[in-house]
Amino acid sequence: MKITADHAVEDSRRLLDDLFANTSLQHVGFRFWDDTSWPDATPRRATIVLKHPGALRQMFEAGSEKGLAESYLHDDFDIEGDAEAAFEIADALAQGRGWRRTLSLGILLRKLPAIQRHESHRAWQGGDGRRHSEARDREAISFHYDVSNEFYRLWLDRHMVYSCAYFEQPDFDLDAAQTAKLDHLCRKLRLKPGQRLLDIGCGWGGLSMHAARHYGAQVTGITLSERQLELAQARAAEGGLGGRVRFQLCDYREVKTAEPFDAIVSVGMSEHVGTENQPTYYRTVRGLLKPGGVFLNHAIGEGCRYRPSQGPSFIDEYVFPDSAVPPIRTVVAAAESAGFEVRDVENLREHYARTLRFWVRRLEDKHEEALAFVNEPTYRVWRLYMAGSAHGFAQGRMAIYQVLLANPDDTGDAHLPLTRADWYR
Repeated sequence: MKITADHAVEDSRRLLDDLFANTSLQHVGFRFWDDTSWPDATPRRATIVLKHPGALRQMFEAGSEKGLAESYLHDDFDIEGDAEAAFEIADALAQGRGWRRTLSLGILLRKLPAIQRHESHRAWQGGDGRRHSEARDREAISFHYDVSNEFYRLWLDRHMVYSCAYFEQPDFDLDAAQTAKLDHLCRKLRLKPGQRLLDIGCGWGGLSMHAARHYGAQVTGITLSERQLELAQARAAEGGLGGRVRFQLCDYREVKTAEPFDAIVSVGMSEHVGTENQPTYYRTVRGLLKPGGVFLNHAIGEGCRYRPSQGPSFIDEYVFPDSAVPPIRTVVAAAESAGFEVRDVENLREHYARTLRFWVRRLEDKHEEALAFVNEPTYRVWRLYMAGSAHGFAQGRMAIYQVLLANPDDTGDAHLPLTRADWYR
């Protein structure tokens, strides 16, 4: 039987009734290609705009969050309004009848038109060599960070810090919150003029330059991204910091130093190390740190309400290949097995939700400008992953931990004050 537009709308309505029968969508509605709405025309925070009669089939036939995301990349649907609120759909399916059970009732799905697809946009092809080999890690880092410096500059803060900000005051804008984060890190490290700091995964150099300019540190920053390296070096030279900051294209396993560092920091890098390599990571870092020195690791981890993805991961294939966000117990165990002493653990997940919301809004505001540097599917990857991450942090499914580790000397002295009061003066 030929599927008419009217039949497709009717079947799509019936499918949505079935999908969300045992759930309540409070913040999300749907609009069909004929401009009618489901469940009604009441304005909501997010509207899923279905572009054609086969849209729902493309969205849900795969039976996974990754399949739903790929349908967005292919423009089967768009999201109007608050992209973060749209993740209520995934929550409703997970909490209701579930992805697999619901989608096993595919009779209604198969009534809708099927569409032949080409290769997925910008999917990671797996890289060369063993997972987390030095060569493959370089490919994985390049896949995400070497997209375009200009693209990132559109929506990051003036420091170009691509990690969780620190909202000391709730009304801070992004620039103020990222500056506060850089100070928070430097205060935790208790940096003093002349100390040697290693910044592992230095990005575009924001923390390295801040530590040199405001705390008098001599900083070595390392990255695996060639584009990050080029811009970091240029920014340091423009800022007159060439003698105090040097940047290298270098894996953390390749760092050579004539003498150990006084302090080491890593922000948003250890997610790329892999869960199985956490012990090696901490042993390697401790080998670069002097006795009495400190290491601050800032990284995403599982939250207390962590929910494993059903099926293949959108993040692993389209955003951060080979990445892992282990629970804090795994991180602490790996650090202690390497000989570190845990001195402080802080979870900043609410701060990351705020940070990501700033990024998403700024990216959306710069949509047309962004298309000068990336294509529409790439823009959609960043919009979707950042909105979804904001939702994950706000819900407690993801966490962001700053773990301060001491490397005690031979007598057991960690060379740290008795309290943390100096961090907040």
